[in-house]
Amino acid sequence: MTATDQDMPCPAQGLLKMLSGKWKPEIFRLAADAPVRFSGLLRQLKGSNKQSLSVALNELEASGLLEKVVLRQKPLHIAYYLTGKGAALVPVMQQLDQLS
Repeated sequence: MTATDQDMPCPAQGLLKMLSGKWKPEIFRLAADAPVRFSGLLRQLKGSNKQSLSVALNELEASGLLEKVVLRQKPLHIAYYLTGKGAALVPVMQQLDQLS
């Protein structure tokens, strides 16, 4: 057993940690339907603010679930897309939705 295995004995704990936090589940669900932009998320997630949204997006990106893409338009736009890892979790999240 590695040190990482000892820290997180249940593999599901890693997944839950990636998706836990302010706005992460909502961001993930929205990104599962289509790429999302920061300004659009601010409008859609009532009660969110720039700082908490930025932190959540950065953490989802660091966990490998989202990819930040700079769209070469004028003015420049940034969009967030699900990665392959994120897309693989969509059915799991749908099942969790059905249970709740």
